[in-house]
Amino acid sequence: MKNTHHDIPPPLAQALRQAQRVVVFTGAGVSAESGIATFRDALTGLWSRFDAQALATPEAFDEHPDVVWGWYEWRRAQVLRATPNAAHRAIAQLGRHVPELAVITQNVDDLHERAGSLLVTHLHGSLHAPRCSRCGAAQAFATEIPAEPDEGRRIAPPACTDCGAPVRPGVVWFGESLPAPAWRTATLAAQECDLLFSIGTSSMVYPAAELPRLALARGATVVQVNPAATPLDVLAHHNLRGAAADVMPRLLASAGFGDTDPGLALTPDGEV
Repeated sequence: MKNTHHDIPPPLAQALRQAQRVVVFTGAGVSAESGIATFRDALTGLWSRFDAQALATPEAFDEHPDVVWGWYEWRRAQVLRATPNAAHRAIAQLGRHVPELAVITQNVDDLHERAGSLLVTHLHGSLHAPRCSRCGAAQAFATEIPAEPDEGRRIAPPACTDCGAPVRPGVVWFGESLPAPAWRTATLAAQECDLLFSIGTSSMVYPAAELPRLALARGATVVQVNPAATPLDVLAHHNLRGAAADVMPRLLASAGFGDTDPGLALTPDGEV
């Protein structure tokens, strides 16, 4: 079933009102609407000579830790300058209207948390949770980086406070497994929910793309919000075409959960 973002089907609004356990599964498209580049975007400026997928590997960090750490610090600065968009805020608002809401994200930023979502599981780690490359001990950033860091700057990673080895970004790199606790939380949530939203994700990155299918197998209603078609189209009960920042506030309004004017963006406290 296809619906435009101007046409929220009444059965979906009713399903949202009746839902007891809701999962919101988000991908890079949601962060992109806040201006955060995705892995599919070509790197710009001084970083354009690098391949993003080549930088995001343990081998790259071993060979050129200053290049990889510098790139991730540049990415972290980009996130720090970004702000949650209307989709992030609507998702947080949804958590105040349903008995249980689990936010599962492939994104490594903290925009869901800054929007007010309380239970957020990061399948691919976080830019804001560095850890030791040897002993795995969690580390903290001593100081915030400048608001406008030099693009392309090499930065030597700090030393682990426990063992002295280089600190690495707290993200999942190509060739690495998803963190077991996060994946366990995500799969249980998908298997136990009665309504799952897949928002801004290509549905092509596994194993994360299995989550909507796990929900479907247990009888849940699955809703996809995406501007473009994905492999999930043929399986989802509802495909809402459009930007998440437009669709999600409209969806909440259709269920009576938000402001009735779809042009007004929801904020974490429900005000505009």
